[in-house]
Parts: sequence; structure tokens; C-alpha cells
Amino acid sequence: MNDPAMPDGLPVPRRYWAMIAIWLAMAMSVLDSSIANVALPTIAHDLGASPAKSIWVVNAYQIAIVMLLLTVAALGDIWGYHRVYAVGLILFVLASIGCTLAGNLAELALARFAQGFGAAAIMGVNAALVRFTYPHRLLGRGLGLNGLVVAIASAAGPSLAAAILALGSWRWLFAINVPLGLASLAIGFAALPTSPRHAHRLDWRSALLAAAVFAALFAVAASAAHGASSWGSGVALMVAIGAGLPLLRIARRQSDPLIPLDLIGVPLLRLSYAASIAAFAALMIGLVALPFYLRARWGFGHLTMGLVITALPIGIGIAAPVAGRLVERIPAGLLGGVGLVLLAVGYAGIAALPIAAGTVPLAIAVALCGIGFGLFQTPNNRTMMGAAPPRRSGAAAGMLATSRLVGQTIGAVLVAFLFRVAGTTSAVPFLVAAGSSVVAAVLSAGRLRAA
Repeated sequence: MNDPAMPDGLPVPRRYWAMIAIWLAMAMSVLDSSIANVALPTIAHDLGASPAKSIWVVNAYQIAIVMLLLTVAALGDIWGYHRVYAVGLILFVLASIGCTLAGNLAELALARFAQGFGAAAIMGVNAALVRFTYPHRLLGRGLGLNGLVVAIASAAGPSLAAAILALGSWRWLFAINVPLGLASLAIGFAALPTSPRHAHRLDWRSALLAAAVFAALFAVAASAAHGASSWGSGVALMVAIGAGLPLLRIARRQSDPLIPLDLIGVPLLRLSYAASIAAFAALMIGLVALPFYLRARWGFGHLTMGLVITALPIGIGIAAPVAGRLVERIPAGLLGGVGLVLLAVGYAGIAALPIAAGTVPLAIAVALCGIGFGLFQTPNNRTMMGAAPPRRSGAAAGMLATSRLVGQTIGAVLVAFLFRVAGTTSAVPFLVAAGSSVVAAVLSAGRLRAA
């Protein structure tokens, strides 16, 4: 769905410079989600914090992102996506300086919280910026290349963190964001598209209620993932319900609601969001369970384990740009469904392979998971962005990112539960991931009738 009154993408070479700015910012936000995990033991030791408390270095970043995603997406519709991107990037750079200079765990967690706000602004308008950077007919290619960059950043995160920690202090993990962020900001000011602005105001009441709902739900999910349900989890759940009910009542009365009920009400988009949640849950189960499974059952060392796991983002990186071209000729529901079946087959292969099979077949099964997910993600992202009205591009980008985070959270909770029930040597998590992939494939195929 494209508005003929709006410019259809940017001309070359400005389009390429704009994508470089978008890629740099997105790569930083993705890298910072993974490098902190690798550095946690070092950070905890250096700051004299316990491992349990050090997890807030990760949690503070994630909570800030989920709290603000839909709000910054709505701000993008009102202020312009390039402006929200610039503000988010500036905040991300300043917060990275705060992380670098933090003298204790509380200061670091606070700086990471602010950094998460910046990351939310970057992620919340990322897909909307791509939509106005590429011509509508080439949107799939743009989103496919975007997926390739995210896959490369995901694959490089642990290795980059290990290399920096081997050469110097963990503080360099955050300091490296400063020159990269400034470069992205400078290029972005010159090249990013100027998107249309809408006259309505941000509903701050809905924004505060949404922040409360998502923060409370994150707290409940985190408690469930760690098997630490308590009265605090019950309170968080009550907060989520108490804030969620008035939030939905407000959204039903508005034409451009913060919680985009108008988009969720479109059958094609609703199926796309549901498929995204189920697919990302499956992907997260594999990403979390695989390192434990390879060490506990297969007895792999760090090097072999890293090589096998890296096959997954490499598979995504190979398939994502190819899918961006294929979706111009093949319906997204069909292409995504085929990819999700491949994802299920890859997970089933991981579960079925005996140790005697060796490393190569296992790496092929892991790569097949990545290829399958890459064939699904790009066409699905194109549908979630392309089927939404241009004036709701920010809300569409926010829902794209939110469905991803919801799926990842569900996957993390499921794998933690399965570890407690079946242990880390069991193949059950991969069978559950295969089942979630099949559910996502059915939802994706359902879009053939909804289109």
C-alpha cells in the first residue's frame, strides 16, 4: 500500500548513504544486546558485584526498550522518523559514554537504562526509515539487506566482545559506540529521508500506561524464566492488568491509537504479527538452548561450539537478501511458510542427530535453521510494513519490533522452563522449537487467503 502523493524512495546514491546510517545505528543496538552478556562475569568481578545483581546490566537495557518501543514509533509518525532516529542516536551515544565512565554497578545499570531508551528510538523507527528510503517495489530488498546486517551483527557480537576483552577493559565495549554513533549521526543528517509529519499529538496517558504494562510483563516473564515466581510477580501481573485495561479502552476510541488496534484489526497484518511471534519464539529457543546442548550432550569446547552456532546467523544472512528479491515474485505467505518448514526440519535434525554423526551434519542442520528463518523474516517484515498505510508507518515499525521482542521473551521463558523439566542434555527444547515453527508456518500460509 503506497501513497502516490509521497516520494517513492530516495535516489541513488543518497539511498545507499541513508542505508549506511540506518545499518550503523541498528548494528550498534543489536551488538549491545549481545556483547554485555559475554562481558557480565568480567563486569561483575571488576565492579565487585554478585552475578545475580550483575544481570541488571542486561535487564535494564531490555526493560527500557520494551517500555518505549510503541511510544517512539508513535512519535515517529508525529515528529518525523529521521528526528526520532537522531534523538535516539544522540541519547545512545551519551549513555554509552556513561557506561564507559560508570564507577559502580548502579551507575552502569542506570546508564544502560538510558542506552535502552536510545536503542528503542533506533529500533522503533528503523523499518519505517527503510520504507521511505527504498522505492515501494524494492522494499523487500531493503528489508532483506537490513536483515543481513542484523544477522552479521548478531554473529559478530560474541567474537567482538571476546576480542575486546582480550585486549583491554570491558569499558571499551561501550566506548566503541561513540565514534560509530557519531558517524551514523553525521551521515544520517545528510542522507536520511524526510518523512511526512502528522498533526495529532502524542497521547502521553497511553504512553505511560503502555510503559507500565510492558515493564510489568517483562518483570513477570523474567521471574518465570528464572523460576523465581513470588509475590512480586503477582504484583507485577496486577499492574499489567490494571494499566492494560484502560489502555485498551482509550485505544478503541482513537483513530491513531498508540496500541495500534487499527493495524491488528487487519487480518493480513494480524496473521503476520502472530507468525512473527511464533517464529521468533522458535528462534530464541534454539539460540538459548543450543550452547548448553552442545556443551552438555556433545561435549564441544568453546571454539567448536562457537563455529557451529555461528552457522545460524550465517544462514540468516545468506537467505535474507535472497528472500528480499524472491518476495517480489512469490507471495510472502508462501515463501515465509516454506522457510518456516525448513526451520522446523532443521530443529528436528538437531534433535535427531546422534553424537556419532559428527560436527558437519550438525552444523548443516543449524545452518538450515538460519536459512529457513531468513526466508521467512524478510517477506514477513515486508508485509508488516508494506500492508500498513504510509501515515501509520511508525506504528507498523513499532509492531514489527514489538512482535519480535514478544516472541523472543516467550522463547526465553519456554526454554528456561524446559531446562528445569528436561535438563540441558535433552532434545526436547528443539522439538518444541520445531512445533512453534510449524505453528508459524500455518499462520504464514493463512495469509494467502487474507491477502
